[in-house]
Amino acid sequence: MKNYTFKIQGRTYNVDLLSQDDNKISLEVNGTPYEVTVEKGATKRITTKTPVLVRAAAPAPAKEGTSPSGNVSVIKSPLPGNILSILVHQGDTVQKGQKLLTYEAMKMENDILAESNGTVTKIFVNVGDTIIQGANLVEIK
Repeated sequence: MKNYTFKIQGRTYNVDLLSQDDNKISLEVNGTPYEVTVEKGATKRITTKTPVLVRAAAPAPAKEGTSPSGNVSVIKSPLPGNILSILVHQGDTVQKGQKLLTYEAMKMENDILAESNGTVTKIFVNVGDTIIQGANLVEIK
């Protein structure tokens, strides 16, 4: 197994090359497994030089979704993590900037704040839940 470290736009990526079969490569990037296909002729370069990591641009972190009527907003998770505490209940009235919940992402506690005034109509998560980036957290109307 070969190990590579890439620094892209200030972020460090640890890449472990697990296996290579013709133009199919199994690798892990920061612990997440990927199967990639390399164009024919490029595989010889991988064994002798550091490979170039090519991927689609990462989606912008999801923040708030609004329905077509404009009166319902859904607060979404900007990063994957674990829910530590929920500070509001369904039916609570909240003000813009009020803390709704706290979750842990990348070994840091993060607060999710209300992005508008309104009433909490739905809470999509529970304490202890593991969430992915873009997951619905709280709906405010």
